[in-house]
Amino acid sequence: MEVYFMEHREREVPMTLLDTQKEKWYQVKEIREKENVQRRLEALGILVGTRVQVLNQKRSGSTIIRVRGTRWALGRTIASGIEVEDCEHE
Repeated sequence: MEVYFMEHREREVPMTLLDTQKEKWYQVKEIREKENVQRRLEALGILVGTRVQVLNQKRSGSTIIRVRGTRWALGRTIASGIEVEDCEHE
């Protein structure tokens, strides 16, 4: 009788803007949104590689961020589609 062991790899759960802490800096890793939303975010300066600071997360679901000196409020749906990773401010 042969026994096979399958290698168990833990999948890394992506961190989105909804999973962040206030006042910390993050870098946008991926944007998983519809094309028209991606274009709008690009126009606001939110691109892959952009550093963002999470300023507040409201009970209503909106997330307030700072991008290149400007504050933006993002709804829960859009914030959940923006993957980020920890980074330090320049």
